[in-house]
Amino acid sequence: MPTRPFHVLIVEDDEVSRAKLSGYLEAAGYRVSEAADGRGMWKVMADDSVDLLLLDINLPGEDGLDLTRQVRGQSDVGIILVTGRTDDVDRIVGLEIGADDYLTKPFNPRELLARGKNLLRRTAGAPREDGPVKTFAGWSFDTRTRRLISPEGEKVPLTRAEFELLVAFVERAGVVLSRDRLLNCVTHRAWEPYDRTIDVLVRRLRQKMEQDPKLPELIVTAHGEGYVFAAEVEVEVQRSRPSRSSRDQVSRSSSKEASKSSR
Repeated sequence: MPTRPFHVLIVEDDEVSRAKLSGYLEAAGYRVSEAADGRGMWKVMADDSVDLLLLDINLPGEDGLDLTRQVRGQSDVGIILVTGRTDDVDRIVGLEIGADDYLTKPFNPRELLARGKNLLRRTAGAPREDGPVKTFAGWSFDTRTRRLISPEGEKVPLTRAEFELLVAFVERAGVVLSRDRLLNCVTHRAWEPYDRTIDVLVRRLRQKMEQDPKLPELIVTAHGEGYVFAAEVEVEVQRSRPSRSSRDQVSRSSSKEASKSSR
């Protein structure tokens, strides 16, 4: 049976830019849908499953940051924010609310394609197979299927960058890791001097995992050096059972959002 092509949704209000990007991705073998605003985005997501969301920040009505926050609240679909803004604040806020990556216009379509492929490998087609499960402080973390289960038994969604950072921590528990070393663990992109991405990602992980993010017990700051994962980590091997895709939930939630928008 042939492999289903990945479905990419482009949300961009500029028709010319949207058409060029759509043509480039289709030529690369992707199935592409287009939307000019949030209302159109929710309609597409209500009718079909989406593997990757390319979301422009400057949209009419709800902007890309608001839409990112809403989508991330119900799905772990890959999200790449695209914008003409060069302000670091937007990039940092985008990462804080759950975007996986960020591109500033003008950009080389080949760079977008490379980042999209990298993100899709981690979010859309990960096989569920036997793999190492790391446990710590009541948490269970399957590093092969990207499943993080809380002590209460609830699945905690992780973005690509959050997942990669947590892997770096649990595999080096008790070791002080500098920000530069953690950046190398998270991605292969070229970071700018004084990049705050690691601080942003640590704050997001603390909000998801710590009982009190202001008094962290798992990811502890080593002042002047970096961070250290303070919990004792044990490794076991177990068979992970295939879980139901979150796409059904996205579709149901998207239908509700689309209905709200049409009122």
